[in-house]
Amino acid sequence: MINLDELVTYINDMLEVDRFADYCPNGLQVEGRVEVKKLVSGVTACQALLDAASERQADAILVHHGYFWRGEDPRVIGMKRLRLATLLETGMSLLAYHLPLDAHPIYGNNAQLGERLDFVTEGQFGGDPAIGLYGHLAEPMAAAQLTSHIERVLQRPALHIDGGTSLIHSVAWCTGAAQGYIEQALALGVDAFISGEISERTTHVAREAGIHYFAAGHHATERYGVQALGQHLAAQFGLEHEFVEVPNPV
Repeated sequence: MINLDELVTYINDMLEVDRFADYCPNGLQVEGRVEVKKLVSGVTACQALLDAASERQADAILVHHGYFWRGEDPRVIGMKRLRLATLLETGMSLLAYHLPLDAHPIYGNNAQLGERLDFVTEGQFGGDPAIGLYGHLAEPMAAAQLTSHIERVLQRPALHIDGGTSLIHSVAWCTGAAQGYIEQALALGVDAFISGEISERTTHVAREAGIHYFAAGHHATERYGVQALGQHLAAQFGLEHEFVEVPNPV
């Protein structure tokens, strides 16, 4: 068990949240019980996750995608009202970490994805501070082999835009909606770039520049950072922790 404020301070310091100009507030978004014993983690603070956390009698919920995004309707109505009511009525706190969780070198989404895909990390790129990673494959692969590897690890289909016939040695990756970093990946000279989502223009950039591009799913690529962070917090403070998967095909 740990005091909520102490838990938030620990995570904020570890993820260096003050370094990031983000699209949402990072850290404690909805305040609940003073003490935290049971922690539930998930990718997005959707109603299904809130309900699952309530059933498990969680004291706090840790997510990558929280609330209060820049430009959203500030009114507490409809879906937002129901979500906030669930948190307030149950006394559960909501902790959300967006870009800081993408960037962390150990518990971050990109670090965890690279580890699961057996990539050898050489450095960071994309954004300021940088959140993406680049490096090389443990063994070179043909594009079809890498597609199968990604699909096997993430347990979902991956969309591949062909960048040529040569084997893939080097790769850059950035989870979620990071398809816009493809030009920065090109500047690194890598053979392939992986993100979660794809945009219409990404197809043309990949084809014309001759870089293999893989869209592996926003949700699928961002499942691992919050799990790793939750497991670390459980070990550090003796908490009960459970990751709840809410399936998402995107």
